[in-house]
Amino acid sequence: MKENLKDQAQETKEQDVLLVTEKDSTNPKVVAGLNEDGTPKTVEAKKENEPEFLKIDKHGSALENFMSNFMRQSKEPTHFHFFRVPLNAIDNIANVLSNMLKDPENPSNKKFMDEIRILPEAFAKKPYQAINEARIDWKQFENLGINKDMIDKKTMDSLLNWQKTPTLLPIRTEVGDSIIRTDARLSLRENADGKLNLVVHAVRKEPQLDSFVYGIKLTEDDKQNLRQTGHAGRLVEIEPSKDQKMQAFISIDKLTNELVAVRADRIKIPDQVKGATLNEQQKKDLSEGKSVHLEGMTSKNGKEFNASVQIDADRRSLEFKFDNTPKQNQSQQQDQQTAFRIPTKLLGAELSEQQQKDMKEHKTIYVTGMTDKAGEKFNAYIKVNTEKEKLDFFKWNPDKAKKQGAEVTPDNASKTQVAVNSEGKTNEATKNVKEPLKQGQTVPNDKQQAKKEEQKQEKKEVKKSKGMKL
Repeated sequence: MKENLKDQAQETKEQDVLLVTEKDSTNPKVVAGLNEDGTPKTVEAKKENEPEFLKIDKHGSALENFMSNFMRQSKEPTHFHFFRVPLNAIDNIANVLSNMLKDPENPSNKKFMDEIRILPEAFAKKPYQAINEARIDWKQFENLGINKDMIDKKTMDSLLNWQKTPTLLPIRTEVGDSIIRTDARLSLRENADGKLNLVVHAVRKEPQLDSFVYGIKLTEDDKQNLRQTGHAGRLVEIEPSKDQKMQAFISIDKLTNELVAVRADRIKIPDQVKGATLNEQQKKDLSEGKSVHLEGMTSKNGKEFNASVQIDADRRSLEFKFDNTPKQNQSQQQDQQTAFRIPTKLLGAELSEQQQKDMKEHKTIYVTGMTDKAGEKFNAYIKVNTEKEKLDFFKWNPDKAKKQGAEVTPDNASKTQVAVNSEGKTNEATKNVKEPLKQGQTVPNDKQQAKKEEQKQEKKEVKKSKGMKL
């Protein structure tokens, strides 16, 4: 009889339930949830009570969520004993377990109970512990062309707190006789042996949405949401390793285009965001990966604002989007009305992700290292002109200056250079100078001045050779 029950308990079922007994009790009941005092809420192991049973899917997170909450709220967790059993065998196992509890030290009884026993302490969350810098193997960094001096305090803090570097770092690695250079974010992860390994999150041209992601295929809705918002917009059941399915949030790392997943039970949904209280529906929507519009939030400087918030799996926190405010709606309409495309490169200068983002939001950016028509470098403030669907260049920041400059004006250091090289303009100092001016140059250099004097002398001689006109 016991062997048959044991086989039943070990058999893989679609759903299991938890039986619980109090210390020294021989009356197992089915767990239905948690009471306010942290003790298990229970019902009798009868079929009519099945709707109240806490159901545990084979790969679900219900068991872990329950045990984590139980360990956090219960004042006497060792006062209870839990057993996981198949739902369809609950009647038989509950009766037999009741008899076994009357003689728990019997070897046969003890062996069976230990095989179906669930230990709550196994689900207790470990206290957070940052990485000790002394554990870092800097040779792993040096193999990528990065030394310790290149890591500033902000980057180091992120690494020591198990996070990715906040910015992209230039890395190089040798593959055979070739050297590969790229930009990447880095992070530290601990393997099963407790050793820290350096993880490279390389920049991808675009998110890989069509291939398998954490063991599953994304739906078309998931792909569309990720392209439009950077988030899947729902909880996705992933399977990062065989037979280990879990509910997770999925987002795009905006710096690398890497798809990032974080287990849903690792994200705590707050009761308030920036002073705005969330109702139950809003908390439910956030926990399901949806976007929620909040009003009446307060910024650090005390100003009230509204925004949409959504779980960002990459940052493991809330992302704020201001598309729903009246001002942003106006900007969004302007974006839809204009066909202007934000470039990734401007006159030879690469634009960072942040610069492109700022331009899309109609902010002014400062770009260095652009090349004029004569092949010389110059710098300028740049802003999108939505009316003319073009870029305007300024010699000063138009957002701060009282008066804006001309539509195409480099900064002061490059003003004369671009006027001469790109626009064909001259003044007395640059008159007859044929060679392009360098960045920051406003008058001819010694070589250019000598050539200028030589050209003036040649013109005088030519004029004399023609003689006087009668």
